[in-house]
Amino acid sequence: MADAVAAVEIRGVTKRFDEVVAVDDVDLTIADGEFFAMLGPSGCGKTTTLRMIAGLEFPTQGSLRIFGEEVGTLPPNKRPVNTVFQNYALFPHMTVLDNVSFGLRMSGVNKTEARQRAGEMIELVQLDGMAARKPNQLSGGQQQRVALARALVNKPKVLLLDEPLGALDLKLRQEMQTELKSLQRELGVSFVFVTHDQEEALTMSDRIAVMDQGKLLQVGSAEDLYARPASRFVADFIGQTNLIEATVADNNTIVLQNGQRLRAPSPHAAGTAVAMSLRPETIQVGARGSVPAVHEATSLEGVISSASYLGHSMVYEVSIDWIDLEVRTPMVLSEERFAPGSEVAVWWDRRSDWLVAE
Repeated sequence: MADAVAAVEIRGVTKRFDEVVAVDDVDLTIADGEFFAMLGPSGCGKTTTLRMIAGLEFPTQGSLRIFGEEVGTLPPNKRPVNTVFQNYALFPHMTVLDNVSFGLRMSGVNKTEARQRAGEMIELVQLDGMAARKPNQLSGGQQQRVALARALVNKPKVLLLDEPLGALDLKLRQEMQTELKSLQRELGVSFVFVTHDQEEALTMSDRIAVMDQGKLLQVGSAEDLYARPASRFVADFIGQTNLIEATVADNNTIVLQNGQRLRAPSPHAAGTAVAMSLRPETIQVGARGSVPAVHEATSLEGVISSASYLGHSMVYEVSIDWIDLEVRTPMVLSEERFAPGSEVAVWWDRRSDWLVAE
């Protein structure tokens, strides 16, 4: 069976604005029907990449294909894509129905069919009974749904979303995350979603591309990026982590800055400077002397410098000579709590840590 054609295929794409390299030699493949997120800080190149897929910018060099067709120099209206922007860009003087059907009318679909298809899409995004309203009569979440319906009614092969939830409050944003993923699964359309919000990307995406300074650093599932980051930047950018500086002693041992040796299998050569990424929720804390024997090889001693109750968990900051570690422990009725100043030990399962060398 022949390999399926990718929804989007980017090969060696670079984008320069005068002397600024916004996207630097990026290779990326997005599968048909995939919910794909592009994640990174402001200025990392994710939006420029999205705009090149949309046809709003053209690559300085490289190849960009959509379902096998080279589109790098085609204008937006010649590409099988549509875009939803953060500001929605709805026509304020038009009703919901007219906003959604606008693209169909512009492409030559007759009025009756356009209104029928627009009505079906309005129902799909759960705006039944609101077709006659104007945008200023809608909430932010409802306006977001109108923008989605308008982008999807033309049946694009790829839907591009440029931080579309950024203007919503936290609770509504979380609700829309669930609705967006459900809608994408129902339609089977490839979604390419740009965001700087890690939680959004982790919650919705099949795969995530992490970018920084125009470079593509890692592509993988949420679990891949969280548990097996490819670099210090990815480890630190995805969720919360503790980065413990060390040097590789041999293929099973690292040496911490205080000279303490810890067991940590490493693919890196002896003498390589590394950082151990250790997620706060993977660390256990207890009174000194309480470390289970099986975890003695991955244990440290310190003092509680702060303790915060979050309802579902306790967050401790543990000072250990040269470093402070954040520890998050789930709240259970029998759990022992520690006050600032308590002398404690921390330990973790060796499968929970991960070494990065960049």
